[in-house]
Amino acid sequence: MSFFASKVKIDWEVDPDGLERHAECVAAKALADLQNTGIPDIPIRFSGEENLQTRSLPLEQHKLLLAHSISPLPLYKTLVLLDALIQDKNPCYEQYERLALAKALISSISNLYFGPEVGVGTIKKDAAVIEPWLKGVQTMVNDLKVLSDRDVPSQVLQGDARSLPGLLPRQSVDMVITSPPYPNEKDYTRTTRLESVLLGFLQTRSDLRSVKHQLLCSNTRTVYKDNHDDRYITDQSKIQELADSIEMRRIELGKTSGFERLYARTTRLYFGGMYRHLADLRDVLRPGAYLAYVVGDQASYFRIPIRTGALLASLAESLGYEAIGIDLFRTRLATSTREHLREEVVLLRWMGSK
Repeated sequence: MSFFASKVKIDWEVDPDGLERHAECVAAKALADLQNTGIPDIPIRFSGEENLQTRSLPLEQHKLLLAHSISPLPLYKTLVLLDALIQDKNPCYEQYERLALAKALISSISNLYFGPEVGVGTIKKDAAVIEPWLKGVQTMVNDLKVLSDRDVPSQVLQGDARSLPGLLPRQSVDMVITSPPYPNEKDYTRTTRLESVLLGFLQTRSDLRSVKHQLLCSNTRTVYKDNHDDRYITDQSKIQELADSIEMRRIELGKTSGFERLYARTTRLYFGGMYRHLADLRDVLRPGAYLAYVVGDQASYFRIPIRTGALLASLAESLGYEAIGIDLFRTRLATSTREHLREEVVLLRWMGSK
């Protein structure tokens, strides 16, 4: 989903007037289809006794959604819109219209909220679908019309940041600015789950497992037996001591759940994955390249503090990077300890292999 959104956002070659006309035709078709079933796009006021007959997703796909993330009636309207997009499919406009739907889903159609974790907020029995989708397309059209120069070269690559040789040319990168995952219990696939399912990127449990399998391990739900990233940091004493202290605290507290038993391994896999990334990155960096990593301290694992920024800087130095500094970006309140945790920008420089 992230790759799809990024790819669409940098493609400015579409005719904005044509996109606008096509979206209006699709909207008219979807509205007519809804009218034929007696369901308007304008939200219905429920008396509590309605029993509207609507269709839903196949059961396997529906099980992938966060429970109550979208109500049955808005889901039905979304499926009607998707049908209209398929029936009037135009390859020139399809990706923009689908991205506009993804945005509308999380901003107004669904019951989701982001704060910063994704969760289910107020349950809306009904919500408009066609109107916010069409407004989203119109925003794209307006943006495209004001662009004076559309010939701006840019490229989005889909790959593993822990395995860069072959994906990027040698010594081709001057700067890296990124915010990687932190070691915590946040399942990043939940953030885009709704739109990933409705746009067809995830159709089965196997699809979801495949996506998680490719992620940098930062939570217990992405720990897999064939992930051996921890072997890269066996000589990193600070990380080993941290993981050992987490495991000792688990034993002291008598915690035996499957997830809790994986906390120490998750910590090792996370920093091992970041080690792999920084090691592979050296080959594609130009001498003098600058790097900025936005990372946050954590206390998710039995309230043992994980100073992510300091540990990441130490890892980088062991690989030959120069750690320029660690700048405070902001602080946030930990829900478990009520401690103010630091979110920092780790600044690095690569001067070339010695």
